[in-house]
Amino acid sequence: MTRLIAVLIVIATAPTAAHADQFDRSRAQIQYVMRLHQVPSITVAVAQRGEIVWEESFGWADIEKKIPATPHTPYSLASISKPITATALMVLVERGAIDLDKPIDDYLGAQKVTVRTGSAREVTVRRVASHTAGLPLHVQFFYEDENIDPPPKDETIRRYATIVDEPGERFVYSNIGFGLLEWAIEQASGMSYSQFLDKELFGPLGLASAAVNPRATAERPVASRYWIGQIRVPFYEFDQLGGGGVFMSAHDLLRFGMFHLHGRIDGQRHAPVRKSTLDAMHEPTQLKDGSSAGYGIGWFVGEQHGLRRINHNGGMAGVASVLSIYPEEQAVIVVLANGVTATGAVHFLENDIVHDLLPDTIRHDHGFKPQPEWVGLWKGKASTYAGPMPVEIDIRENGSIFVRIGSSAPQEVVTVRFDSKIGYLELDDLIGTIDTPDAMRYPGKLQLSLKQRRPGVISGSISTNSTERLGDRMGNALSYWIELERQERQPQP
Repeated sequence: MTRLIAVLIVIATAPTAAHADQFDRSRAQIQYVMRLHQVPSITVAVAQRGEIVWEESFGWADIEKKIPATPHTPYSLASISKPITATALMVLVERGAIDLDKPIDDYLGAQKVTVRTGSAREVTVRRVASHTAGLPLHVQFFYEDENIDPPPKDETIRRYATIVDEPGERFVYSNIGFGLLEWAIEQASGMSYSQFLDKELFGPLGLASAAVNPRATAERPVASRYWIGQIRVPFYEFDQLGGGGVFMSAHDLLRFGMFHLHGRIDGQRHAPVRKSTLDAMHEPTQLKDGSSAGYGIGWFVGEQHGLRRINHNGGMAGVASVLSIYPEEQAVIVVLANGVTATGAVHFLENDIVHDLLPDTIRHDHGFKPQPEWVGLWKGKASTYAGPMPVEIDIRENGSIFVRIGSSAPQEVVTVRFDSKIGYLELDDLIGTIDTPDAMRYPGKLQLSLKQRRPGVISGSISTNSTERLGDRMGNALSYWIELERQERQPQP
């Protein structure tokens, strides 16, 4: 199996923009995650200032049929369906067909929510769309091999749409709420949820790959979903589609994010909602006590990497997905996978992409402020049983650190820790190899542990660590002595 994964991860579509070389570190990290966690495919898409700067796919959309993933392959989005449902909702809000501050019951037909605490009039559309209505946790799937169909919508509302917290009291993430929004869209529009999205959102924006819970066909392949260990997940349905039923390609999801950022995108027929409406969706909802829920209308809103971020992730059987917007930098990032990891590693790939796209965020995130005795260009070698290996470390006054190992290109260090009590500098999560036969059996991340034992000299260990599970076995952690001397150079700006 490990050999198969090694073959899979080199099947990648070519980068689609001249900027792609700046993402070499992210590319290596993606391949590492795929190899380590047996993820069949990962597709990424990045835009900045209205331009798509990177789109690339790695691995298989369908392993058994040998269909490679591409930036135009539709993936299951899981909970990224929520900002899509919320945007469709706002189409009807702009038309006056739905009022955000009226009770959700006004748009549900005969069956209403069950209110155990608070009042029904406080269970507004706005609160449902911001997970502050008092609805509880809810997840229910119906797998095709179980021969059980989802109940009628009214029956789902009767069984599970129960208000268990005071409306507006706290944020509780609830999929059933976005089922209620799905059904409100249907009641207000006279169309099915899928029909409304096709006609009023996907069509106007030119999102040709988008569909609601489609089955794969020869004419319309989609990324098959796989569990840990590349076990195919049976096709499944939901008792609510509005919270997790949308499929879309990374290319089109990136364009959807760009629409939310800019209010228009190339290739659209027309904008289904105004820019001011989109901006209002990105504002955090206030709870009754005046605090922020950290969620707007269909979007998480907050701060990441020292920047404002509008974001939604998704995760369920065979799905890991990310859509993040950084308005200050006019950046949009998409990561889609048709497999899951035990550690949620696919979701953390966004951090690597942000660091490649916006290098200043690295210094913000690791927060290292070096003392003068650590600043400088350090050169030396790692002493391995197979011979010496050159190493350079460039520590700059602004806290950025660049490492060159062997003949590799310099890379900026993302994970930095400094223990001021005992004077150890730890540099972790480096991409590279130690060229000994032992280390090359199971390559892993590199890490450095260094101390300034005398003026102008730092020393310690360089380690390769692949001890996380590799399919059916554990990797190794192997360490070698390293010593470097500070070189004279001009101060860096």
